[in-house]
Amino acid sequence: MKKLSVMSFIVLLGMILFSFQSVEFNYNDDLTIDSLRKVYAKNPAEWPKANVDNGVKFEELGVLPPSPIDLTNDSVRKVVELGKILFFDPRLSSSNQISCASCHAPDLNWTDGRQVSVGHDHLKNIRNAPSLENVWYFKRLFWDGRTENVKEQVASPIQAHNEMNQDLKTLPKKLSKIKGYLPHFQSAFGTNKITEDRILESLATFQKTITSRKTDFDRFLEKDKNALTDQQLVGLHLFRTKARCINCHNGPLFTDNEFHNLGLTYYKRKYEDLGLYNFTKNPEDVGKFKTPGLRNVMNTGPWFHNGLFPDMEGILNMYNVGMPFTRPTEEDMKDPLFPRNDKLLRGLKLSSAERTAIISFLHALSSQPILVRDVELPK
Repeated sequence: MKKLSVMSFIVLLGMILFSFQSVEFNYNDDLTIDSLRKVYAKNPAEWPKANVDNGVKFEELGVLPPSPIDLTNDSVRKVVELGKILFFDPRLSSSNQISCASCHAPDLNWTDGRQVSVGHDHLKNIRNAPSLENVWYFKRLFWDGRTENVKEQVASPIQAHNEMNQDLKTLPKKLSKIKGYLPHFQSAFGTNKITEDRILESLATFQKTITSRKTDFDRFLEKDKNALTDQQLVGLHLFRTKARCINCHNGPLFTDNEFHNLGLTYYKRKYEDLGLYNFTKNPEDVGKFKTPGLRNVMNTGPWFHNGLFPDMEGILNMYNVGMPFTRPTEEDMKDPLFPRNDKLLRGLKLSSAERTAIISFLHALSSQPILVRDVELPK
C-alpha cells in the first residue's frame, strides 16, 4: 500500500473531521456560562483542577511577567539603544542587505510571516522564524534548543550561510569603519572599541527587552471579568481541561519550556529534521522541538518548526486526532532513531464548537504589535 505524505495525511484528516462536525459544547462538567464566570473570577489557585498528566511539571496560567532588563538603569539603557541600532542594521550581513529585523519584524510580532525564512542569496532556512517576544524566558533557544542563552543565540544567524553569512571575527573591523558607531559604543561601554563580544552583548540585551503587550486574558486575571467573551471563557476552560493544552502550554508564557515530538519529523524523507537530537545525540530526543509560548500566537503564523500549518483550524484538527502517527514495522522497531510521538498526544474528540471556542481564547492571548520608530543608522 502506498504511504501518504504528511501533508496528504493532514488534508485527508481535515476532510474527515469537517464531515463530522458537531455544533454543541460538550465539556463534561456541565458548567454554565454563569458558573464558569463565577469559578474563574476566583484566584487561579482556586480554579477547577487542570487536566494534567502524571509527571508533567505544571505551572498555572498567569499574567504577563516583565522583562528582566532594567531600563531605568542609565548604563543598561545605553547598551539597549546600541543593540537596537545593530538589530536594524543590514550591514551586519555580508551582503549589507539583511538585518536581524529582516526575519524578526516588529510589526509582525517579531516574526517574518513566512513558512521558513529567506536569507543570504535568497537561500531558504529549514525552519520557521520564531517570535523574539519574551525570548528571555526560555531556558534553551532555537527550535532544537542548541543554545542556552540569548547571547549565544544572537551569534548563530549572523554567521549562518543561509541567513546573514557574516564572519563574526571580521565584523568588528567592518563596523569600526563606520565612524558614526564609535560614539554609540563609547556611550554603552565606556570606550569606543568595537569587539565581537560587545556586538553580541548589545544585541542580546536589546532582545531581552522585547516583550508582548498585555492582552484581554491579562486584564481578565487583573479582575476585569468581562474582558473575556462567553466563547473565550469556554475556550479557557477547555484549554485547561478536556483539550489538555495545559500539559505543554502552561505558566504565564503558555509554555512548559520543554521539547516534544509531535510526529512531524519526516524521518528518512526529503524534509527530515531530527530536532533536539541534532544537538544532544540522545535517541530519545529524535523529533523533539521546543514548545513555543502562545502569547500573540494568532499573529505569528504559519506555525510549527517547519511552518507547515497556515491556519489554526488545521492545527486543532490535527491535535483532535492525536497528530500524525506512523505505526512502526518490525524493522523500525530495531532502529534506535525511529521517532516516537510524545506520550502526551492523544485524540481529544472535541466538537467543532469546542475547537472554535479554543481558537477564540487564543485570540484573547494576542495583542497589537508594538510600534517601533524608524531607527537612524550610523554613517
